[in-house]
Amino acid sequence: MPPTLASLVHHSALKLTVRAGEERLDTPVRWAHVSELADPVPYMEGGELLLITALKLDAEDPEAMRRYVKRLLGAGVVGLGFAVGVNYEDVPGALVDAARSEGLPLLAVPPRTPFIAISKAVSAAIAADQYRAVTSGFAAQRELTKQALNEGPDGLLAVLAAQVDGWAALYDASGAVVAAAPEWAGRRAARLTPDVERLRERPAPASAVVASGTEDRIELHSIGAGRGPRAALAVGTAATLGTAERYALHSAIALLTLTTERSRALHAAEQRIGSAVLRMLLAGEPDHARAVAGDLYGALLDAPFRMVLAETGAPPPSGVAAAGDTPAGAAALLAEAVTGAGEDPLGALADIVESAAARSGEAVLVVPDGRRLVLLAVDGGAAVEACVRYAEVLEGMRADGATGEEPVIGFSAPSGPIAASGAFKQAEQALSVARRRGRILVEHEDVVAGSVLPLLADDAVRAFADGLLRALRDHDATGRGDLVASLRAWLSRHGQWDAAAADLGVHRHTLRYRMRRVEEILGRSLDDPDVRMELWLALKATGA
Repeated sequence: MPPTLASLVHHSALKLTVRAGEERLDTPVRWAHVSELADPVPYMEGGELLLITALKLDAEDPEAMRRYVKRLLGAGVVGLGFAVGVNYEDVPGALVDAARSEGLPLLAVPPRTPFIAISKAVSAAIAADQYRAVTSGFAAQRELTKQALNEGPDGLLAVLAAQVDGWAALYDASGAVVAAAPEWAGRRAARLTPDVERLRERPAPASAVVASGTEDRIELHSIGAGRGPRAALAVGTAATLGTAERYALHSAIALLTLTTERSRALHAAEQRIGSAVLRMLLAGEPDHARAVAGDLYGALLDAPFRMVLAETGAPPPSGVAAAGDTPAGAAALLAEAVTGAGEDPLGALADIVESAAARSGEAVLVVPDGRRLVLLAVDGGAAVEACVRYAEVLEGMRADGATGEEPVIGFSAPSGPIAASGAFKQAEQALSVARRRGRILVEHEDVVAGSVLPLLADDAVRAFADGLLRALRDHDATGRGDLVASLRAWLSRHGQWDAAAADLGVHRHTLRYRMRRVEEILGRSLDDPDVRMELWLALKATGA
């Protein structure tokens, strides 16, 4: 505890007596300062015990003393020490009355107590308090380090909460609470997610004091030494942190930052392993992939998984090894995690998916590859759900008129290690459909469960269809027959002459003649099923 007026009064060597302001003696003293100026206020910082002999004061003038005392209180002076037996034999009554009226503690200093003794006592008490704070801080640091090594973040937060006599919570990169102490603090900390998200937008290290709607004083601090913070720490207390508590908080931030940076290096190593596992799966070597995956990704390969592809902008010039490629011929997969949610949607997706998987205790394989991100996630798991939610949020932002670079995401159907290359193709197909349709996310099941006809709306397909049917339309435009309508009727009746002729209201021999003219004009045989298929799709694409 810092020195207070009460501790100075109880100091046996100083012999101070209280003349006014007894109810405020528990006020801390930041310094003891001597000034004989009639107005020392410009030289005060607040928290001082002012020592005077009233050399330049009319201490017996009640009005002057009231103004003097009010000025001192306005400047934050916590007490006034008056030396008796120097200029006045006793503390003047006008000064005592003014101090009592305004509630300013007034101490009488006896002749045998020099001001320097009071200053030394205050200085010694402040030094002792700082020493106790430093000693306590070192002790807290040792305990925090011990808990961080043995119990992880949960143990560290428990010690920190006890040290600050409050609560503490840790947030991941997505702003979700991953640990809190005491346990009840998790609900309170969850309400601060918007504040944590705003803190992440600032360069690290960053901190903020926020209001939670309670009586707590809450501090937020970013965790991580990289370009963007990887986590955040919240500390809630009833009052402003003291020196010892501040030491403990800074130690916790340092330890969590060290843990985060170490985890980042491990994360990069895990991604290199994940890259190797993925390439082996796509090369048709599931047994080798399992051996490399080990405990890190083994559980992921034991359950049905989804292959997920996400990319931004134009498709990258090179990418993950396709089915049939050997690992030696595959493009190198980047192993460095990408961060910066606002400017990098793929980095945001990776953070969200990995955080969701970590909270649920499931494995997820994340491999950045330039403008593309490859994910392998448990079917129906938290990572897949987080990916879908991310796409829904972006779709909502688009609906609200928000602009910016958006990812395009394709999901494969549930698959296993043996069919990984097929799952990769499915994810690529879904990705292609999502890009064509202007969607954020498309699942392969949505593609195969629907109809192929909507795909005919593509401009390239329409151009092909127009070119294929143009000669028939030109013929019909001369009034020499209705070949396009006859072709449609004949194809729709699967080449049944009588049924198609009846639909057209013509004789079957007339229809046979028209179909021969179609073959002559197009230079293609209607006996070829591929020709019939192309002509039917061309008719559907153009609405002919």
